[in-house]
Amino acid sequence: MSNKAATLSDVARATGVHLSTVSRVMNPETRGMVSAEVAKRILAEARRLGYRANRAASTLATRKSNIIGVVLPDITNPVFPPILTGIEEGLRKHGYQAIVANVGADEEEQRFVINLLLGQQVDGLILATARRDDPVVKMCVEQRVPLVTVNRREESGIASCVISDDGHGMHLAVRHLLELGHRNIAHIAGLDSLSTGHFRRRGFLAAIEASGLEAGAARVFEASGHTRECGKAALLELLRQAPGTTAVVTGNDLVAIGCYDALAQLGLRCPQDVSIVGHNDVPFMDMVRPPLTTVRIRHHGMGVEAARLILQTIEARDAPVLDIRLKPELVARGSSAPPRAGA
Repeated sequence: MSNKAATLSDVARATGVHLSTVSRVMNPETRGMVSAEVAKRILAEARRLGYRANRAASTLATRKSNIIGVVLPDITNPVFPPILTGIEEGLRKHGYQAIVANVGADEEEQRFVINLLLGQQVDGLILATARRDDPVVKMCVEQRVPLVTVNRREESGIASCVISDDGHGMHLAVRHLLELGHRNIAHIAGLDSLSTGHFRRRGFLAAIEASGLEAGAARVFEASGHTRECGKAALLELLRQAPGTTAVVTGNDLVAIGCYDALAQLGLRCPQDVSIVGHNDVPFMDMVRPPLTTVRIRHHGMGVEAARLILQTIEARDAPVLDIRLKPELVARGSSAPPRAGA
């Protein structure tokens, strides 16, 4: 190595990790965002190369970027594009733009991606990945990163969120089926580790209880995921255990379409044999056969609100944590009808 001072890029090349990861490790306040093993290796290499932090560069890097990091769990899920569109529109009005990252449910992958975004000096984060008990959200709050969760919330209430009123949505769905005359109603629930799955399940059970139906008349089956395949498998098992079921409220529209597949496999018809109600009203649910009755969520509005809230959080770091819940509405289509006579 020449007499020229070693740079962060030199350390990154020597260790084979991303520049932003090295940057986080070199800052004691953000070192905890990188795994201990990787941090130890980077620090050892930095010492070997004789790296010294460039305070002028660090000061320069703390200036506002007018960029917000947006982390999505699955960009192929049709729920998220309208949320993202709302976020981008809301940010652009105030001279901000979004850097979008698509990650799965893996915690380490989320940490890695958030680390990259913070390395890009984003001014704040909007996370659509939150679980009810989420160490990644807690980590960001501890690092004093301006943060908002969207579509899902972290249950400890440490971060502001913009979600749909999932409990109210399930009340609408159950009331619709009760008014049609159904009494044997089941729920295929989403994952209980996510606020959407948890609150929709709770809303379903509360609506059944409020109706005066016996608890035994309502069954809850948790799908193993939020996909069409998971919906099909769940309904096949549900009808095996509770063949008298005349109506099913699902945790999302993709699961509902999977229910159509299960009914077709069993030689049953929707809605003549079993009514199906979805949740979200993602695009084209009016085009399937039969058109899907579903709970419509204001995804675009959710994104706009999330953008407004993150900018508010950036401007006032001591702003109170807000829990914003947008009201959904029921859209009745062809997949729900009165139960057949004698059912």
